[in-house]
Formats: sequence, structure tokens, C-alpha cells
Amino acid sequence: MLFKDVLGLEHIKKHLVTTAETGRVAHAQLFVGPEGCGTLSMAIAYAQYLLCGNIGGENEGGDAVCNTKCHSLTHPDLHFAFPVSNSDKIKSHAVSDHYLEEWRQFVQDQPYGNLFDWYRLIGIEKKQGQIGVDEAQDVVKKLSLKSYEGGYKILIIWMAEKMNISASNKLLKLIEEPPEKTVILLIAEDEELIINTIRSRCQILHFPPLPEAAILNALLEKGVADAEANSIAQEANGNFNKALDLLNKDSEDLVFERWFVQWVRSAFKAKGNKAAIQELIMWSDEVAKTGREVQKQFLHYCLTVMRQALLLNYNANDLVYLKIHLEGFDLNKFAPFVHENNILAIVEELEKAIFHVERNGNAKIIFTDLSIKLTRLLHTKAA
Repeated sequence: MLFKDVLGLEHIKKHLVTTAETGRVAHAQLFVGPEGCGTLSMAIAYAQYLLCGNIGGENEGGDAVCNTKCHSLTHPDLHFAFPVSNSDKIKSHAVSDHYLEEWRQFVQDQPYGNLFDWYRLIGIEKKQGQIGVDEAQDVVKKLSLKSYEGGYKILIIWMAEKMNISASNKLLKLIEEPPEKTVILLIAEDEELIINTIRSRCQILHFPPLPEAAILNALLEKGVADAEANSIAQEANGNFNKALDLLNKDSEDLVFERWFVQWVRSAFKAKGNKAAIQELIMWSDEVAKTGREVQKQFLHYCLTVMRQALLLNYNANDLVYLKIHLEGFDLNKFAPFVHENNILAIVEELEKAIFHVERNGNAKIIFTDLSIKLTRLLHTKAA
């Protein structure tokens, strides 16, 4: 992948090229950025730059054969680790090498894709993937060998916050003192979920959300009409993966919209209405049947809607990017019900539900409890 294929982020490209040109490449680097900002694309472009001896700030010089191998992700000195789980294909002790073919397809088709896109591709969307100790043992074994082509060896760990404690401890020594000319690039959306002993040994590079102009230009290059491209670029809020999903009408947010609208409508009716309580229980049952990653994504979507509604309520319209596409639901009319007297409690309950889902709590109980609490909170009067 070339630097020019990565949207925006010119200051980060310049920084990475400078470190390579001056021979000041940190052996362990942590790329932190929100979904859809291009951390994975940038890491692969940087790896190609280092492996192929490219010059001049772009990946077009150097070794043509090496560039071809990096483009197809088949370079023998470029290694990957990413969250996986046992599946119909791999019954036990799943590691990244078992899914390399799918990984190459994923990076080729969805370089800005998120974790759920990856899980869906390998058929584990109803499970919670992780980077486990089997993976860590594989990584240590690979990086202990000499580089195949005599240059750098590079490991890219995607979604590094999914490393469990055993894997993190296993990799700690390697990250602290890697073999000569070995570079480890960790990629994460939430650095707080990575243990401190690993974070403290990495050079951290923070990626901002993509500028609206960068997303707009990318959509226009794909032949999208001006009006639609402007609308999608604004709604994407710096997330190119979301922009592509909206363009293809394949965004999971469209399903989440329907769930959310059904949820709050039932919650409004539920005060003193036994039939509406039954609706909430049926709704909880429907959501509970989905996978845990879907449930977590939906709860994060709800957090976003509540925060956007609060901004609307306080007339901070310039900061509102969210659109509800479902006919008959107006975010402006919902906004007055989210205010200073209930927003903190709503956010706390949603975050608590995410915590319990992550820890394999009973989903039906979690969502039923959340629904009843939401009913009370939405009926709280503003000051």
C-alpha cells in the first residue's frame, strides 16, 4: 500500500517518512485513532516503505518486487496479528495464520473496515475475538528468526486492545527488547485498554478523525454526486468506513436506527402502561438474540444518539452530524427529553450495559433492565 493511497493525514506521513530517512525508527510504536481514520492503511504503507527501501517520501522507488509482495501482503518479513476466535473453519487454538487468506481479502476490500466487518467476514460475528497466548507464542517464534530478505522484520498488531493479559505478558519482553531491525506496530482505537507496561514501552502516535474534505474528495473520485457526497461526508464524522457503508446502504447504523426508535417509543409509552412494558421485554429479547459484538455496537450507537440529542437541545447545531433516516422520527423533537438532569445517568447506564455484555452477562436481563431504567430516565423533568 502506498502513502498516497491513505486519505489525508499528511503530517503523520511526513513524520513517518522522516523517521525512516534519518534512521530513527522506534522499535515499538502504537498508532491510536478512531474507527475509519486509516491507522491500518498507514501502518501497512509505513511497513512497505521500510521493507522496500523506498525513497523520496513515497513508496514508488526501491525494490519493485518487494513493493509487489507488500501490496499483496505476502512479503515474508511482514507479519500480522489480529483478533480471531474458533469457528467452523478452525475448531480450536485459532491464531491469525489460520485466517491469512481472509485477512488479505479484508485489507484489499476494506482497508478502513472495523472489527465487526472483520468478524463478519470470518464468520464469528456472534463471538468476541481476542489476541490470545497461542498468538503471542507464534509471534515470539516468528520474530526470533532472522529476516528472510536481510532487512527489517515488521509485525503489525491490529486492534491491540484485544490482547488478553496472558498474551500481553508473553509479548512484553519482545516489545521491550526486540531483535535487531525488528519493528512492532500496534494499532488500537482505545489505548486505555492496553496494559500500562506495554503502552509505556511504545512510541505513541495519535491519529485524528479524517477531515470532512478528505472524505468528500474520496467520494467524488468514486463518482458520487456532489449533494450526496457532501451529505455522507458530514454524517460520517471523520470515519471513512462509515462513509462507504452509507454510500452502499450497508451501514449497521440503519438497523440500529430501527432498534433505537422502537426502543424509545416503547419507553415513552411504558409509564403506567403494562402493554408497553411487554413491548420492551419483546424488544430486549430481539436484541439479545444477536451477537455480543452487535450488542456492543448498538449500545455505542445509543451513546452517540444521546450525546447528539443533548447538543441539539442546547442549540449547538454546528456540532450535530447524526441523521436519523427512519421516517416519522425527528431527532429535534426527541432532543428536549435529553437534558442536564438525566444525561449523566443515561450515559452511565449505557456504559454499564456495555461492561456487562463484554463480560458475557445474560443479554436479555441486561437489555430488559436497561429498558426499564431508560423509561424512568426519559420521563425525568428538565430543570
